Amino acid sequence: MSQKVLITGGSGFIGSNLVNFLVKKKYKIINLDILNYASIQDKYKNFTKNKNYIFYKKNINQSEFIEKIFSKNKIDGIFNLASNSHVDRSIDSPVNFIKQNIFSNLKFIDQINFLIKKKKFSGKFINISTDEVYGSISGKASTEDFPLLPNSPYSASKASIEHILRSYNMTFKMPFINVRCCNNYGPYQFPEKFIPTIIINILNKKKIPVYGNGQNRREWIHVSDFCTALELIFRKGKINNTYNVGSGKRVTNLYLINKIENIFKKKLKIDVNYKLIQYVADRPGHDKSYKIDSKKIRSQLNWQNKISLEHGLEETISWFINNNNWLKHTKKNYKGERLGLK
Repeated sequence: MSQKVLITGGSGFIGSNLVNFLVKKKYKIINLDILNYASIQDKYKNFTKNKNYIFYKKNINQSEFIEKIFSKNKIDGIFNLASNSHVDRSIDSPVNFIKQNIFSNLKFIDQINFLIKKKKFSGKFINISTDEVYGSISGKASTEDFPLLPNSPYSASKASIEHILRSYNMTFKMPFINVRCCNNYGPYQFPEKFIPTIIINILNKKKIPVYGNGQNRREWIHVSDFCTALELIFRKGKINNTYNVGSGKRVTNLYLINKIENIFKKKLKIDVNYKLIQYVADRPGHDKSYKIDSKKIRSQLNWQNKISLEHGLEETISWFINNNNWLKHTKKNYKGERLGLK
């Protein structure tokens, strides 16, 4: 019998890819999403007419509606991806950003705890967080028991959600699983993010803005690999545990630009004959380096990422080239302006 899961934020970048991945695996999906500026509209998805997929344009803080979902459906699990996710936007408008992320999630967590007490939900609650909650890491890679030292309003909001979940577990015995992942990339990623910015600017022969000196290091994972990790955690993950998910591939921003430029030249035979990089003012509070240890999920759940950075970038570049209509649609909400300087 097919498992039925609720995905909050299922119209975002990771959420849409997760829905697509789980639909192919015959899961039944209920997607709850308010649809913000970065949401992927239904006409650009290939799963919206699938009989196992239902979408509701609702906020996760609408408790009565959520209770109706659980009254009418046996939900086997929840993937909680509902939150704003761009660091620069959290810098531009920290109060609204944090308010939206924390208070909506608090109300949602409280509602799920209520449904557990009423025996209307007994599945796994999986909260998707970020490696940015650890702050900037220069030495040993951060394991799941490292302290949380967020340095941006975005990462502070994600750490806060984690602390709320822990408090509900300790106080009310609400079970949960927490997942901290490194930087994702792949199809449908909104153009304000770094890899889409590189690709789109090269296609349009525009310079690529590089914060600071370009030596900030990030760990990159293809969103498809992250989806395999989430599905495995749903099936085999241990309750009240946290799992780091990373690729092990850490590179500087300048290395990443060079890698993408080479793919354009050598693999796609697209000439890049202009000076690519434009150094710009650094992001306030910019973390120098992220570095997570993924041994736990690899050893305990036998997970492995399969997509190399080069292959993943090749696929992602090809996807952006072949999905120009989607790119045109995103321009209604984002014109490529610099964010995060306030």
